[in-house]
Amino acid sequence: MHTHAKSQKKLEELSAALDSGTFADVRRMLNGLPAGDVAHLLESSPPRFRHILWQLVEVEQEGEVLGELSDELQAFFLSKMDAAEVALITEGLEDDDVADILQQLPDRVTREVLNSMDHQDRSRLEQVLNYPDDTAGGLMNTDAITIRARFTLDVVLRYLRRHEEIPEMTDNLIVVNRNDQFIGLLPLRTLLVSDPSASVREMMITDVQPIPSFLPDDEVARLFETHDWVSAPVVDDNGKLLGRITIDDVVDVIREDADHTFMSMAGLDEDEDTFAPIFKTAPRRAVWLGINLITAFIAASMINIFQGTIEKVVALAVLMPIVASMGGVAGTQTLTILVRGIAMGQVGRNNQRWLIVRELAVGLLNGILWAAVVAVAASLWFEDWNLGIIIAAAMVINLVTAGVTGAVVPIVMNKINIDPALAGGVVLTTVTDVVGFVSFLGLATLYYA
Repeated sequence: MHTHAKSQKKLEELSAALDSGTFADVRRMLNGLPAGDVAHLLESSPPRFRHILWQLVEVEQEGEVLGELSDELQAFFLSKMDAAEVALITEGLEDDDVADILQQLPDRVTREVLNSMDHQDRSRLEQVLNYPDDTAGGLMNTDAITIRARFTLDVVLRYLRRHEEIPEMTDNLIVVNRNDQFIGLLPLRTLLVSDPSASVREMMITDVQPIPSFLPDDEVARLFETHDWVSAPVVDDNGKLLGRITIDDVVDVIREDADHTFMSMAGLDEDEDTFAPIFKTAPRRAVWLGINLITAFIAASMINIFQGTIEKVVALAVLMPIVASMGGVAGTQTLTILVRGIAMGQVGRNNQRWLIVRELAVGLLNGILWAAVVAVAASLWFEDWNLGIIIAAAMVINLVTAGVTGAVVPIVMNKINIDPALAGGVVLTTVTDVVGFVSFLGLATLYYA
């Protein structure tokens, strides 16, 4: 059974238990699940059900569950806690997860939580909080195991055995000098199978570049994808080791970036709650609908210019949505490809011109193909071959324009630091509608006037 199907089944079981009033059974079922599954159930529940489930989560599990929730839900549950409660539930969590939680709180509450910690924990956490959460420093944990190059592998093994446990996802030990500057990695697999008398210096890997602390999180994700890393060290500007990033945090970055791109296409926030209340959801969507309404009025004003021509040839009113629609679809295809390429770091100065020329050629070829089809259909429909030629010419113009616009808009927006996933669709739709209507009705006006 697929994961989402299991979650839905579990949600139905919990709902039935709640309806029957057997809260003890619900508590037992809920706290027997991994934190990620509990978070998924909370995010998959309507508000009333969500409140009850949260109250039944054990305090020892609340911190882990919070770490798996979206920022919006995190902020909602944290708003109902005081500093002492936050300090209690975050005890034992990884530094980056605690930092993510604290960043949802007012500064006053954050300071109170930090002051309630011991000096060592507070120092480690403040180190993470010094960096924006969308950088390598904001993603890192400070729980890395470090060793010196002069030791033998036997000494390292004995050192490891003194630990009750080692940090999760430890695939390498990080080699540093006496100033804690990064100099290499010692893979655990090498440590386990090599001669114990060999030194760390002989066996360590030195051709690994650590991650700068201010590197953006999307660049970090690309490095992990390229090199198939499980973890990677993070250093400051002087090469001093600060911590490490693990693959689970990178997966979160990839998922958040994908959510951002997908939701931005509709003008929504990536943290949009599926089960948000009506009066919270409606205003958010109203803003984007208002923006689109403005672009619709712009397109309508273009149509109004040619009102006289439409009155003479009513068939124009029937056919003009075809031109605009085909341009919109063609442009969206190009825009999607370019936004994805930019997000993946594949689009740069050296290949931008090639992409624009490619999209122009594709728009021209598809324009000629579908223009011929529409010309024949329109001519037979309205028994006017001149009308078929006009709509064919307009379609070629609009599909070429759509292709070029869909390629140029995201490149330009990215250069001026505007998110092309968010604003590109509005610009593209406006351009294809206006060009489609003006080219079709303008050509018709020239012929029928």
